[in-house]
Amino acid sequence: MSEPLRVLVWNENVHERNGEPAGMAEYYPDGIHGAVADALRRHLPDAEVSTATQEQPEHGLGGDVLDRTDVLLWWGHIAHEGVDDAVVERVQQHVLGGMGLLVLHSGHFSKIFRRLLGTTCSLAWRNDGEQELVWTVKPSHPIAEGVPSPLVIPRQEMYGELFDIPDPDDLVFISSFAGGEVFRSGVTFTRGRGRIFYFSPGDQEYPVYLQAEVQQVLANGVRWAAQPGLARSVPEVSNPPRTWLT
Repeated sequence: MSEPLRVLVWNENVHERNGEPAGMAEYYPDGIHGAVADALRRHLPDAEVSTATQEQPEHGLGGDVLDRTDVLLWWGHIAHEGVDDAVVERVQQHVLGGMGLLVLHSGHFSKIFRRLLGTTCSLAWRNDGEQELVWTVKPSHPIAEGVPSPLVIPRQEMYGELFDIPDPDDLVFISSFAGGEVFRSGVTFTRGRGRIFYFSPGDQEYPVYLQAEVQQVLANGVRWAAQPGLARSVPEVSNPPRTWLT
């Protein structure tokens, strides 16, 4: 019998503890991490889904935890600099060794995302609660399976170009907004042995993670990023002897 897929949903959990914005407790009574975890349990019934938050020791991301994590989902917003550099280094090493990473919404400015991508990951933004249309531009990609195009999000914070990221391996989704802006809202990268998926919809002020279509994207992203049969090891630079020439 194969091992279950092990998924960890991480959230800085600052908005939830501060009680701001006011409507967030109605949308996400168990926090954003709780809502995302519940959605993944429904869409991935054979997976083991757990949560961790920033206020926990080692931010809930100790080495033993990451050793048994196939895919880590990361949501952060206003406490990026509060994440310990040693924990960021640990997460980076696990991603390079083959752990999947899904970076959500304002996690684009997290230490781990910027470190893995090597750019500022800055973008244009404004929050007028307008409609977002998420267009599938690579329907053959596994993350796009079963996702309508466009995926209509009634109210959402606008993220727009320029998005300062390297050219992605795959551009899966592009979003458009009522103000005319566009944004590369679903992109993938490979770093070392690890697969990374960034998906932008999901602000704390709106119940975006309660939408079934958004939940489908996240579940697809987890399936794609997971490599449960891969033996974890960080690639090393080596100079092997040229024995094959003798």
